[in-house]
Amino acid sequence: MRAGFSLFKSTAFSLLLIVLVCVTVLVWAWQRTPLLTAFLPPDSLLQLSSEAKDKQPILTVGRNGTAETSAGLVEAEVRPDQKIETNLKTDVQITEFASPELSENTNSSTGKKQYNENVTMHMDDQGCNYGKGKWVLDNSRPLYSGFHCNPWLSHMWACRLMQRKDFAYEKLRWQPKNCQMEDFEVSKFLERMRDKTLAFVGDSLGRQQFQSLMCMLTGGKKSHNVIDVGKEYGLVIPHGGTRPNGWAYRFSSTNTTVLYYWSSCLCDLEPINTTNPATDYAMHLDRPPGFLRQFLHKLDVLVLNTGHHWNRGKLKANRWVMYMGGMPNTNRRLAMIGAAKNFTIHSIVNWVNSQLPKHPHLKAFYRSISPRHFVNGDWNTGGSCDNTTPMSVGKEVLQDESSDYSAGNAVKGTGVKLLDITALSQLRDEGHISHYSIRATKGVHDCLHWCLPGVPDTWNEILFAHISSTSVINS
Repeated sequence: MRAGFSLFKSTAFSLLLIVLVCVTVLVWAWQRTPLLTAFLPPDSLLQLSSEAKDKQPILTVGRNGTAETSAGLVEAEVRPDQKIETNLKTDVQITEFASPELSENTNSSTGKKQYNENVTMHMDDQGCNYGKGKWVLDNSRPLYSGFHCNPWLSHMWACRLMQRKDFAYEKLRWQPKNCQMEDFEVSKFLERMRDKTLAFVGDSLGRQQFQSLMCMLTGGKKSHNVIDVGKEYGLVIPHGGTRPNGWAYRFSSTNTTVLYYWSSCLCDLEPINTTNPATDYAMHLDRPPGFLRQFLHKLDVLVLNTGHHWNRGKLKANRWVMYMGGMPNTNRRLAMIGAAKNFTIHSIVNWVNSQLPKHPHLKAFYRSISPRHFVNGDWNTGGSCDNTTPMSVGKEVLQDESSDYSAGNAVKGTGVKLLDITALSQLRDEGHISHYSIRATKGVHDCLHWCLPGVPDTWNEILFAHISSTSVINS
């Protein structure tokens, strides 16, 4: 009898213990579910087409606020002091540093630090995000001949004049998602820009966009209708120089002017000692280029860009010394390249925004960074970009946000629009100069600049769509 009772007691205790364990598990699961649900990835991410999903590049953000993918660098080389951490809220990876540079920017007017998270920029006045869409084959491309655009296109970017044999990259057209982008037509562009001036101000990628547009507007042919008006903007070869700081051409039929001014850092540069030919140059982070201060009133469309010159090597080679408030910079944080670049981008955008009420005819854009595609190194460490197959890393961009953190943040809340070309260009690693450059050193690839005709033509098509959608230009 006692044995039976003991067995019953033991069984009851075991059942009670099982019930308690089950209840505990259920409570734990109930408590954990909201937390797990909070970390489910959102739908609006950079996604590739289904056939390329397995090859989707991983995006990382570096110490300088720059982006990199597994396909190559966007702006800055990854350093060994980086630690990679997965952001559970998305399917991209964030490169985190001990320095707060990545998540901070400095407001150029107040000097206060601002933390920037989850910046979402919707690009178009009419609700169309031209940076979201896909690449499609179009046998009517290219828009001009790479053989004959000699008056405007530099030979170092004309891949048709090089040893490259594949030109499939010329046959792609960008198709925005859920909206129509008006086809580029020379007559429509010139008519909408009648009696107006369009200016590109930036680095060599800005120069590529300028040359692309000149080829698109002329069909790559010389014309008596196109007049060199560089002198009107001080764009002449300086004493002892080899080329001017830019070019300006006017289409006499509509009095439309298209110009480019070289300003790779988008800040004012001036010699520290004017009597010394080897002098250093003051790089005024808080001051717009003198060209813009002098000629902004003459511009109707302004396209700004910077990015790839923000590294120690470039600053040293150009003998640039950071200045703030007219004096050498003493702010330790601004002495870091990433912080200085972000500050300058915010500074120039805020300055242009402050000028818009004085120039109501002006439509201003900041173009997001053009991605690089170096693999297994950088330009001087054996990096390459040998792929020649279009859309091999994907063909579609489904994200709503700009991939260029600095640019997206800078234009937020201003009248300056973002010309967002980063993500769509990231899918075009086959379109670079690569090792075909006529000036290439053996083993050195150009995975920064693009073959023309090529990807920058799309940038101008998107610019044309923005111009066409705004009443400011048509007024």
